[in-house]
Amino acid sequence: MSAPAHRGTEGQWADLVYRDDTRGRRRVVRMVYEVATFQALREQLRCKEVWVVGADRWRNPDQDLPTDFEARRVEHYGELRKPLDPSVFIEELRAEMTGELAALDEVVGELEWVEIAERKAGAIKFTAPEASPEPRNLRRVKAEVGRRWQVVPLIDMLKEAVLRTGCLQRVTAVTGGGHLHPEVLAERLMLAIYAYGTNTGIRSVAGGDHGHAEEDIRYVRRRYLTTDTARQIAIEIANATFAARDHGLWGADSTAVASDSTHFRAWDQNLFTEWHSRYGGRGILVYWHVERGSVVVHSQTLRASASEVAAMVEGAIRHGTTMNLEGNYVDSHGQSEIGFGITRLLNIDLLPRIKRINKVRLYRPAAGDPGAYPNLTPALTRPINWDVIAHNYDQVIKYATAIRTRTASTEAILSRFTRSASHPAYQAMLEIGRAQRTAFVAPYLRERDLQREIEEGLNVVESWNAANAVTYYGKGGEISTNRREEVEMGALCLRILQASLVYVNTLMLQDVLTEPEWADRLTPADRRGLTPLFWTHVRPYGEVRLDLGARLTIGATANPPGGQM
Repeated sequence: MSAPAHRGTEGQWADLVYRDDTRGRRRVVRMVYEVATFQALREQLRCKEVWVVGADRWRNPDQDLPTDFEARRVEHYGELRKPLDPSVFIEELRAEMTGELAALDEVVGELEWVEIAERKAGAIKFTAPEASPEPRNLRRVKAEVGRRWQVVPLIDMLKEAVLRTGCLQRVTAVTGGGHLHPEVLAERLMLAIYAYGTNTGIRSVAGGDHGHAEEDIRYVRRRYLTTDTARQIAIEIANATFAARDHGLWGADSTAVASDSTHFRAWDQNLFTEWHSRYGGRGILVYWHVERGSVVVHSQTLRASASEVAAMVEGAIRHGTTMNLEGNYVDSHGQSEIGFGITRLLNIDLLPRIKRINKVRLYRPAAGDPGAYPNLTPALTRPINWDVIAHNYDQVIKYATAIRTRTASTEAILSRFTRSASHPAYQAMLEIGRAQRTAFVAPYLRERDLQREIEEGLNVVESWNAANAVTYYGKGGEISTNRREEVEMGALCLRILQASLVYVNTLMLQDVLTEPEWADRLTPADRRGLTPLFWTHVRPYGEVRLDLGARLTIGATANPPGGQM
């Protein structure tokens, strides 16, 4: 019996899989056939063209979709703010593409930073905006903060945020107060958070000046500090920062975040650890969503091979804070054509810095008009296939609803949309993404302000990554555990520590800048560059001293109303 043929044995593999013997008979090279078969099975399993009965992530893709979609169709379309008629959706997207391409075609010859012409390296030649110099007044403001409050231990930053925001109430609300006095519980929780967030460990922290034994701190960690409660603590501090902001100083509430990953080295024995080619070492990724004002609104631990596009979508729609998130700045690794497609359906503006923008092709909004946009011709490619979108519109809405309602993880849903997939819904999502990316790239090339906005947003998350190295200093920044929950707890406690730093710095800066002599010094450039994410006045190292009675003098009172443990 001959070996069954499949698409994995076709194309380039065919010459290796099949050989003619000395009699001219076609034979199968067994080892090569097995390799080709397993590779094809891997690709089909990844995009769920085959599935595993009884599995979760690799289950039948139909089980990922909401079971009540047909019964609640109008409601689900309404939640996504999408029209029931696919022609209305298509006309809106096509009109947006047409307008943006026409605007770029009209002015591209006058732009000094963009040139579109036929060339081997790519039709688009783009020069990024120059970096703005650091405003000098910001250094003076930071120096004044250091002069007034001297060097503040990092544990005191955490303590001040806890006492002012009352974020630990969430812990007792979930787990119950038990037999511990609220102040004792609060101190031990703070010590546990500090131990995980700095990666120094509970044993090292227990040797400080606070009167709590190592066994007591470990008990509180096991009994009270779960990943869910740690995540909620971080959310409470973020919300408190939003509420405490002086809009006259910081401007209106931001509606955009920047997201990026940080690579943390980890032990090889950890099953969560993987080699990362971009960072050049073994470890894990922590993916952050940081708001323009340096407030972290979401974090998640990822394998090195995980999709950053899926992580971006997950954080944008499930951050859990009071922020009204409408836009997401990402680097090249956080964007793709599928990413543009799904964010369009979920009403998120994907705003990437595309690394190889010279290779980007702009799709035409309509067929039959080759003379349209003559100045963009070298960068233009085929028209969008609107018929594919129209025929599969309902199906892609189902997948967007599955992500919104969490009937399956975002990564599990997007894993189906790979280039090896043949499902028509993938083709429709890809066409939507191509149209949306064209509608983004055209104004991006045209508008210097948009380019600078994205650069400034990404600079915020880069600063956040730099702060990680300062805060998470224990054991050389290496994760020395093989338990996934411990890895997640370390990332969440790091998030809490840096959220506390941003919260307290926000209050300190407002104390300084409400004084006329300082407020009058700030230029518009100073206000644009003002950030509460700085640590020149913070001491993360040394003996851990914790005293709830010793407070930082910020504002009119040390402990404002409502700031309870």
